[in-house]
Amino acid sequence: MYRRMFLATLGAFGGSVVAGPSWALDENSASDLINRLVADINRVIGSGKGEGAMYAEFERIFERFSDTSYIAAYAMGVDARRASDAQKRAFSDAFQGYIARKYGSRFREFVGGRLEVTGVKKVKKWYEVSCVAYLRGQSPFEVTFHVSDRSGRDLFFNMFIEGVNLLLTERTEIGAMIDRHGGDIDKMIADLKQLS
Repeated sequence: MYRRMFLATLGAFGGSVVAGPSWALDENSASDLINRLVADINRVIGSGKGEGAMYAEFERIFERFSDTSYIAAYAMGVDARRASDAQKRAFSDAFQGYIARKYGSRFREFVGGRLEVTGVKKVKKWYEVSCVAYLRGQSPFEVTFHVSDRSGRDLFFNMFIEGVNLLLTERTEIGAMIDRHGGDIDKMIADLKQLS
């Protein structure tokens, strides 16, 4: 459970890391993206700031480094088809804060952990970055990141932890929230703003 929470955090905030402004995504920039992501997260973990300040930092990391439009739209799933543009924007904003609170609260448990890139390969129009995660007191485990530049920047858009697709996991959770509210998207968004 802790492994998944830690890496879900990385996935949530690591939607992207901006690579060089004038070159196309390649193996080196995909690998660099993941290394920069981890460095930013570790900087916040080691800052000694209070939880509220840390969550604000994590939200900024998510905003800066992730393909927020894609991640939020994917998490909303088929319900996005009936959502208004205003609801989609409100959901994206609420989802970003939700991710920061939900996963940011777990970061302190993983101070001193590290993620090492072990390989990069091209898959269709994106790159798969293979890593090994080392957390204190646990056996190393595998993590895979998917990186794309389809938005015009190098962005992280999905992650697998020991075969578990975290993008699908978030979609399932958001779908369940919508179902609990009888399909009411506004009520789901309101609840999302309160959840951690």
